[in-house]
Amino acid sequence: MSKRRYYLEDRALDEAITRFEATLARTGGVHLLDSETIPLAQARGRITAAPVWAARSVPHYHAAAMDGIAVRAAATAGATESSPLTLTLGEQVVWVDTGDPMPPGTDAVVMAENVQVLDETTVAINAAVVPWQHVRPLGEDIVATELIVAEGVVLRPVDLGAIAAAGYATVTVRRRPRVAIIPTGTELITPEAAAAREAAGQPVQPGEIIEFNSLILAGLVEEWGGVPTRLPPVPDRQELLRAAVAEALADHDVIVINAGSSAGSEDYTASIIAEFGEVAVHGVAIRPGHPVILGVAGGKPAFGLPGYPVSAVLTAELFLRPLLYRLQGLTPTERPKATAYISRKLLSPMGEDEFVRVTLGRVDGRLIATPLSRGAGVVTSLIRADAIAHIPRFSEGLHAGAEVTVELLRPQAEIESTIVAIGSHDLALDLLAGYLQRTGAGRRLSSANVGSFGGLMALKRRDAHLAGVHLLDEETGEYNVSYVRRYLPDEEIVLVHLADREQGFLVAPGNPLGLRTLADLTRSGVRFVNRQRGSGTRVLLDYQLRQAGIDPSAITGYEREEYTHMAVAAAVQSGAADVGLGIRAAAQALGLTFIPLFSEQYDLAIPRRHWESDLLAPLRQMLVEPAYRQAVAALGGYDVTRMGEIVAVRQALPH
Repeated sequence: MSKRRYYLEDRALDEAITRFEATLARTGGVHLLDSETIPLAQARGRITAAPVWAARSVPHYHAAAMDGIAVRAAATAGATESSPLTLTLGEQVVWVDTGDPMPPGTDAVVMAENVQVLDETTVAINAAVVPWQHVRPLGEDIVATELIVAEGVVLRPVDLGAIAAAGYATVTVRRRPRVAIIPTGTELITPEAAAAREAAGQPVQPGEIIEFNSLILAGLVEEWGGVPTRLPPVPDRQELLRAAVAEALADHDVIVINAGSSAGSEDYTASIIAEFGEVAVHGVAIRPGHPVILGVAGGKPAFGLPGYPVSAVLTAELFLRPLLYRLQGLTPTERPKATAYISRKLLSPMGEDEFVRVTLGRVDGRLIATPLSRGAGVVTSLIRADAIAHIPRFSEGLHAGAEVTVELLRPQAEIESTIVAIGSHDLALDLLAGYLQRTGAGRRLSSANVGSFGGLMALKRRDAHLAGVHLLDEETGEYNVSYVRRYLPDEEIVLVHLADREQGFLVAPGNPLGLRTLADLTRSGVRFVNRQRGSGTRVLLDYQLRQAGIDPSAITGYEREEYTHMAVAAAVQSGAADVGLGIRAAAQALGLTFIPLFSEQYDLAIPRRHWESDLLAPLRQMLVEPAYRQAVAALGGYDVTRMGEIVAVRQALPH
């Protein structure tokens, strides 16, 4: 076995691109692909490899443009409604339908509406015509030899129609780049294999990973005009990866190896690319995606994309996308850009270009960008993202409220119709998002889970339309009102009741540790997972601990924080914790046992101007919709009797 070579650099993004381009130019790794001739019915979206010149004129004869009679225009002179003119059929007049060839000796058409049949041989007309009136002359649309479509054009349906009209049944287009996608990793199993095992009662085991990156990458390759081939996952063995690459090089234009791009003991991608050609870059100062590999193998572009899905997608967008466009003779289209304001502080490494996925919504005239999870493995950030914010290298990050340029991933109109919710997480809000989409009202709900306090602060900064809150006032036992009064004194706030919900212990099925009370959290060996500071659940827990005289430091895991009820449930389900405090719906969703402890009030805090706006009209309607109420109740642990009631209206304090 050959000795492994370790690379891992830290090249700046622009330097990496320049170096890769130079390597491609020197090795001939990028060039226009050859052409192929295909039926027009298969050509939509393909790119013309040569100009298309008309083989015939359209129309290719003088054609009647109306139903009526074909005449010599000169013979109709003087005809009016008050003084009709009589003409003889066959000698001076020939009946024609739209599209018929013009009979010899005629040069105009009198519309049928202006013709009166007098008998079998004569007609009267009440309007004169001029030469070529109501006639489509030969070549009116297209003249033979005229250019129909230029080279390098992405064919649209209308282009295909024009090419067919001009005399062709086929068109010559550039061949689509063939891209081999090779997933690597001994731990990988295909989605099909995982589904078959689950059906047979053999669930995916810890350490096994369902391979889905190739599905994402293949879809992106198709969007960018390529033809992807998803090869089976290759175990972490150098000789097997070598064989897979050799096979792929035989009939593909581009090689993409997914994972194995770092410098671990089983990361062979860089050394394999080097065996077949040259590694131009291994390691780019970007986040996510630092260990990306750019090179040439067998005279063809070769990429080693990181294994984490967000890293794989970002590096594909940065490096693979422009290459596929070049192979087809196209310039990559730029995404629309917009100016937004970041909703919370973002720290960024000084030496790296960072690309942060964000959700967007317009609040009080400003486009608000709310950062999603920056984890390279968080595939849901790819689903939820509306845009990408670029934090340049040598920047320390962005302060809350800072202006940032974002690249849009969704249509502007969809973003403009987004309701922005920032605050406490609740499954009822997740459900609400789906119901709003189904109404057809053109509204989308975008939620960011930062806790109840975080939601109130977002309203204070005017970064959200509404906030989910469930904050208990320890002195009065009242929910939410006093906090709104304290933190939003200058706003008119409508508190709308969403639901009363149960809070309690989320534990493994059957409650094997027999946990019943808060005092049980202090038992030796019990591992707790908490919610983050500022969340309503954390406020409730701390209040109840004080009431019970329990010192939080006596609870193992009290400092471990998660940002959603589902994250707490997942920690318990995975065995990373024995117990967490959360809602019944989260326990029910993941098959956990729920031990009820408390009931709490969950409200939506909404500035009056937003509550009464057209944007929130579908939301107001949904809160009284029986189907939505029933769906929330079915989640488990929710009392929706008072859903939609106005709990309180908080008036702004006079200045």
